[in-house]
Amino acid sequence: MENSEGVKIESTVVTEEPLISALDIALFVVIITVAYFWYFKRDKQSSSSEKKPYTIQPSSLSSIEQTSNSSFIKKLKSTGRSLVVFYGSQTGTAEEFAGRIAKEGARYKMKGMVADPEECDMADLVEMKEIQKSLAIFCIATYGEGDPTDNAMDFYEWLQNGDADLEGLNYAVFGLGNKTYEHYNEIAIYIDQRLEELGATRVHEIGLGDDDANIEDDFVSWKEKLWESVCSHYGIEETGEESNIRQYKLVDCSEVLPERIFSGEISRLKSYENQRFPFDVKNPYLSKIAVNRELHKSGDRSCMHIEFDIDGSKMRYDTGDHVAVYPKNSSELVDKIGELLNADLDAVFSLLNTDEESSKKHPFPCPCTYRTALTYYLDITSNPRTHIMKELIEYASDPKDQEKLKLMASSTPEGKKEFHEWILRDNRNIVHILEDLPSVKPDLDHLCELLPRLQCRYYSISSSPKVYPKSIHITAVLVNYTTPTNRVNKGVATNLLAQLIPTNDELPQPTIPIYIRRSQFRLPPKSQTPIIMIGPGTGLAPFRGFIQERDYARKEGREIGELVLYFGCRKKDEDFIYENELQEYVANGTLTKLHLAFSRDQPEKKYVTHLLEQNADELWNIIGEKSGHLYVCGDARSMAKDVHSIIVKVVMEKGQMTNSQALNYVKKMEQQKRYSADVWS
Repeated sequence: MENSEGVKIESTVVTEEPLISALDIALFVVIITVAYFWYFKRDKQSSSSEKKPYTIQPSSLSSIEQTSNSSFIKKLKSTGRSLVVFYGSQTGTAEEFAGRIAKEGARYKMKGMVADPEECDMADLVEMKEIQKSLAIFCIATYGEGDPTDNAMDFYEWLQNGDADLEGLNYAVFGLGNKTYEHYNEIAIYIDQRLEELGATRVHEIGLGDDDANIEDDFVSWKEKLWESVCSHYGIEETGEESNIRQYKLVDCSEVLPERIFSGEISRLKSYENQRFPFDVKNPYLSKIAVNRELHKSGDRSCMHIEFDIDGSKMRYDTGDHVAVYPKNSSELVDKIGELLNADLDAVFSLLNTDEESSKKHPFPCPCTYRTALTYYLDITSNPRTHIMKELIEYASDPKDQEKLKLMASSTPEGKKEFHEWILRDNRNIVHILEDLPSVKPDLDHLCELLPRLQCRYYSISSSPKVYPKSIHITAVLVNYTTPTNRVNKGVATNLLAQLIPTNDELPQPTIPIYIRRSQFRLPPKSQTPIIMIGPGTGLAPFRGFIQERDYARKEGREIGELVLYFGCRKKDEDFIYENELQEYVANGTLTKLHLAFSRDQPEKKYVTHLLEQNADELWNIIGEKSGHLYVCGDARSMAKDVHSIIVKVVMEKGQMTNSQALNYVKKMEQQKRYSADVWS
C-alpha cells in the first residue's frame, strides 16, 4: 500500500491541519440554533403579552387563576365576608340556588360569596371558625345512581377519606335530587351527616329538593326557614326588603376586534376553529354528522338514528357511556325576544361581575353579541323560576302585570298556586311570558344575567367501540308537543339534530359540539356471564351497543353467555326500532332470547313488565342460579320502579326468601354492579 499513489494523496489530505475543525463547526451550529429558538420564544411571548389586554376571558378559570383563588378563607377575610355558599352542580340549578342565597345574605348583615368546591382547597373549612359569625352553605345535587356532580367529586372524596376537625364550622345543606331515582339526594344527605360527624354545627336542617315535583317551591320554602334559623342562631335581625342588586354590570364592547368576540364557543376563544385534545365539558369536539336516518316506519312520531364522526379526534368511549350534545336555541325564538324588547341583537357586549374578588368574571363567554348569548349560552325554553318573576316586576309598566308578577314571586299559597298553574302547568318560557305580559320590557343585558345557562343534553351511546371505533351512535326521539296555551314547544337538541342531515361529499357536512361522559353502566368483565337487558323504546339504545360487543366477541371465537332482551314499543309496524338488526342477532345466536311487547297492537295494553312477570323462572335462573347481570334503561318514574318491584317479587318466590331477605339480595346485586340502571324522568 505504501507504493500506491492514491494512498499517499489520501494520507496527505488527512494529515493536513484544516482552518476550521469539525468540532468548531458543530459548536457554531449549536450556538446559532439556541440563539434562534431563544429569540423566537421571546418574540412569541412578547407578542402574546401585547395581545393579552384585548382578551376578555370566559367564565372558566385558567390553572393560574385557580391556584390563586383556591383559598376561599383568605378571600372571605380580605373582603370582610362571613358567608360562603358552595355548589355541586351538573346542570346549573345548584349554582343558581347558591347565587340566590349568597345575594340574600346582605339582608342579614352577612356578606356572601359563591364558591365552586372544585376550585377551592376544601381543607380550609377548618379555618371557618376564625371568622366571626361565619356560615358555610352547601347546595349539592345528586345525579346518576347516587353520584356526586363532577365539580363536587373531590370534596366528596375528601369527606370520605379525611378526618378533619370541623368544630366551630357552622353549616346548612340543601340537596337537589329526583324522587323517581332510588338514590334520592344521597350525596347531600351524606355531606350533611358527615359534616356533623366531623364536629361541625348544623344551623338548619337539611332541605331536600325534588326535581320531579317542584324543586323551586322546595328551595324557596327551605330558604325562608333557613334565614329564620340563621337569625336565631346568631342573634341577628333582617335589615329589610331585598333589593334587586345586579351581580353583573354591562360593558359596551362595540370597539372590540371581531377576532376577540365569542361566537358560541363554550370556553376557549376560537376553540372550534383550532381543536385541541383532550375534549371535555369545557372543550367539546366539533363532530360531523355522518348518518341521520329515521327509525320509525310510520306514524306521527319521529325517532332518529344519528352517527357522530370522531375519526381523528383521539376520543375513546366504552360501551354504556353517554355522549353530551351542545344544542343551540332556534333563531325564531331568539328573534322574537329581540322583537319584543326592541333590541339590537347584533350589539356586542360583556357582563362583568361587580364583585371583583369573584372567580367567575362573566356568566357566560364574553364579549359576544346578544344574538350569540341567546342562541348558544342562555336557556330560553325552560320554565323560569320565581326569582326571575321578582326581578321582572320593576320592568312592568301595567299595574295588572306588576301584580301578577308579584303574586307569582311570593311564597303565599295563592302565589305558589298561580306560579304552578300559569308557568308550570301551562309550560310558559320567557318568550311566552314577554308575549302574554306585553308591558314587561326588561333591559336585555339584565335578562341575560337572569336566565340560566343552556345545558348540554346527554344521550346513551347506542354503539360499541369494538365495532365502531370511529363513530358514536345515538337513538333520539324528536320532542314536539302542544302546550295548554296552544303553543308548540320543541326540544332544543332533538329539533336541532333533526335539521343536521349529511349532504354529498362535495359540500361541508353539518357539525355539532360533543364530548363523552363516562358511565358506570358496564358489561360484565367476562363475556361468558349471562345478562338480561330491559329497555323499552329508546331504552334499547345502550343495549344495542351491548349486543354489538357480545356479537364481536362471538365472531372472535370467544364463548359468550346468555343474552336476553326485553323490548317494547307501541306498534310493531310503526316504532319497532332496529327490528332487522335484532332479528339478525337472534338468527346468528348472539341474542339468546328476544321478548317483545307491543302495547297497542291488541285491545289490552301489553308492556315489558307483563313479560317479566310471565318469565319468572328465566329471570331467577339467570340472576339467581347463574349469578348473571340485570340491566334496566328507560323511564325512571314508572317502568324502572315496576321492574324493581317485579325483581324483588321473583327473588322472594323463586329464591324462597322473605321480603326483607329479597330486598337485601337485590341491594347486594346493586352493590356488586349486577343490577344496573340507566334511567331518566
